[in-house]
This record gives sequence, C-alpha cells and structure tokens, in this order.
Amino acid sequence: MRRHGANQTERLESDLLKLKALFDHPLYNMPKPSIPEDDWLLKVKPKGKQSERSSLMWVSASQGGYDDVQWNSSSESHPPWLRFHLGITRWELYPHLDPNMELLTQQIATQRIVSAVQKSGGTQLKLVMSFPNYGQALFKPMKQERDEETNYNLYYFSDFERHNAEIAAFHLDRILGYRRVPPAVGRLVDVVKEIKDITTDRKLAKTFFSSPVGNVCFYGLCSYYCSTEHAVCGRPLNLEASLAVMLPDLSLAPRRSWRSPWRRSYSRSKLAKWETEPDYCSTIKKTAPYNKGTRLVDFIDLVILDFLMSNMDRHHYETFEKFGNNTFLLHLDNGRAFGRHSKDEPSILTPLRQCCRIRRSTWLRLRLLSLPQYHISDVMRASLSTDPLHKVAPLLAEPHLAALSRRLKTVLDTVSRCQEQQKEDGREKVIYDDLDMEYPLHQISDY
Repeated sequence: MRRHGANQTERLESDLLKLKALFDHPLYNMPKPSIPEDDWLLKVKPKGKQSERSSLMWVSASQGGYDDVQWNSSSESHPPWLRFHLGITRWELYPHLDPNMELLTQQIATQRIVSAVQKSGGTQLKLVMSFPNYGQALFKPMKQERDEETNYNLYYFSDFERHNAEIAAFHLDRILGYRRVPPAVGRLVDVVKEIKDITTDRKLAKTFFSSPVGNVCFYGLCSYYCSTEHAVCGRPLNLEASLAVMLPDLSLAPRRSWRSPWRRSYSRSKLAKWETEPDYCSTIKKTAPYNKGTRLVDFIDLVILDFLMSNMDRHHYETFEKFGNNTFLLHLDNGRAFGRHSKDEPSILTPLRQCCRIRRSTWLRLRLLSLPQYHISDVMRASLSTDPLHKVAPLLAEPHLAALSRRLKTVLDTVSRCQEQQKEDGREKVIYDDLDMEYPLHQISDY
C-alpha cells in the first residue's frame, strides 16, 4: 500500500514537470505587441485635481462584514478580483502565467463568505457568494460523485450540472492556451455557517431542511431541479462546490449573447438543420459575423474544448460588447461537461468536420499535447492537483483523463482528413494562419 502511494506521488511529480515544460514552451510564450488602450475592457480613471478625491477611491463603511478599504489608482492597492477585471483584454480574460491567478483562486477558496444569495435564472441551483473585499463568485454545488457517469437515458438538456466540471473546464481551457473560461476553484462550504446563517435571500432560506440521516440540505428556486428530490446536502454540514470568479458587472461591461449556429434542437424528436444538411457550413461562412475576421475559428476553438469535455449543452456563447465582432468568445457555463467517459459524442465536432477550418496556433498546441512529454491527460492531472478539493479526491476520475487523450486523437484525425480533402478537391486552406510569419516556428517542436 505504501509503495502504491509512493508511485502516485512520483507520477504526480512527473506530471507537474510536464505541465511546467508545457507552459514554458515557445508556443505558449510567443512575444506579443503592446496592448492598445482601446483593447482593454476596463480603464482606471486618472486622478482629478489634488484637492479632489480619486475617482477610483472606493470606501467601505464596514457594514455587513465587508472590509474597511480604500482603493486608489495604484494596482498594488487592488484586491485580486479587481486586478483580474482590469486585466481583461480584447483577446483573453487573463495573460499566460498571470502572477495574480494563484492569489485570486486562493482567496476564493479561503476568504470568509459574507453574503450568499441565489442567482436568478437557469434550470439549476446557483448562488452568488460575496467576500469581505467585495469580490464575488458563482457557486455551483456538488450533485454527482466523481466516478459516476451520466445516465445514458438522459437527454443532454436533462443532465445535472457538475461542480468538478466547472473547475476542470477552467484548467483544460488554460492548458489549451485559450484563457477564455473565468477562473474556478473548489471549496468545502459549511451550508449552515456560510449559507443559511448569512443569507438575506428569504426564498432561499425557506428551502433548508434536515435529511432523515441528519444532513443539512437546501434546494432553492429554479426552473427544473429545485425541489426536495433534487436538494443538495452537506455531509452533514460540509458541501463541495465550485466557485467561479464573476465577470465585471453588466453595467460596466455589457455582454452580447450569440445563438450558436450548431445549436441542438433541444427536442426529443426533431433534428437541427446542421444535422440534415452536410453542406450547412457553406451557408454559415457567408453569414455575419462568420463571413469575416476570426469568428469562425474562434467558434471552432470552443467546439474543440466542448468535444474534449463531452459538453453537448452549448446553445449560446457570449462576447464583450465593447469589442464588437473582433474579439474572443467567452467559454461560460461548463457544468454539463465530463458526464461520460466511456462514450464520445462525435456530433459535437460537426462544425470542425463541416467547415474544415482551424487556427494554426490551436492546431500546433493540440499536436504538442499529443506528444508523450506533454501528454494532455498527464498535464491535466497535474493542473487539477493544485485545486484545494484534490485533497478530498482527484477532481476527475482516471477514465475521464484517459478520455481526453482518446478525444484529442479524434480531433487531430479530423483535421488530417480535412487536409486530405483539401488536396483532393482544391478546397480553401484548412489552417488559418494566426501566427507571425517572422516567428521562428522551427523552434516550436520537431513533430
């Protein structure tokens, strides 16, 4: 038994070295030009006259458990969540190897919770947690055991949301080099002290009860899965949950919601248009905003993430309004991912198969992650081991990690078939070159 534990430790140490080597690779550290002022989502207003109070000076009266703080224009005075907001650009939510990320996730996992209210909308229970420094996170509770697979008779729109899927999506998105999923971290929450006793949400408070075995449970109010039959329960008080950093308030940074062209029908009998028309992508390529810029390959990036996670529930995506059509897609709401490891869902990859288009940087990183020295399953295992809930149990069961490798091969094979078709029938180029041609790509790898 002791030797088995030693083997696991050695394996994790090896995986962590692979993760470091991956993030040190030139593909993840290509030089970038300075960011123009208009490419920052938020701006810090300059101070006025000396006699005037700084326009960014926020003062708390220490009411309701919040800290008495004064933030000025110096970034050193900003809490981690505010640094995260101020670091969002046209192209990503946070930079590679962001020094703020570790402190941000640590605070979400450990800071005292001063407020817990239910987030309106949606089919399942979600709470908004607030912290003493005014930071906020979206709370999703544990509903399914790590090694439990989604029932095969459930439709994708009837599936539960999983707290570990939200956390794993953040780590996988970062490993893929996207950085488009808001930081998410696991936490054990005391359902009495950190929710019931402090909530000002009367409707939520009325849904607490004790189970027959003495566990404290609650279910909230929502469209489908908020009832005593679908309650979430502590053991007896502690409840696992994911906490994802909230994006800037919509009043400061409005977002636009886009209907996915490959949205599923959400019907038990009807098929969507893309399921019956093999040449469906030709129409999409002529339709704004997919007819110019990078929107199509941005969407393919999201498709690849969803296929690797086996997430079928992607009916919409969002962008920040400020940046118009020339910006990245937010990869939000990933709770229905990682439900099944024994079965892949090929229909998720339909946009890639039909459009045969992928950005070069994504293609190169996927090939990199297929190599033994950067194996996707190994670096994912290493990344997830840094989450606080790893001490309770690994965030993803080993079969889910193995599925990542299998699905990655499927993605690369799909691109290869597209390239073969391109040669045979003279189609447009499969690879969209988004890399600086002056960059020495021979240094990237020998593959």
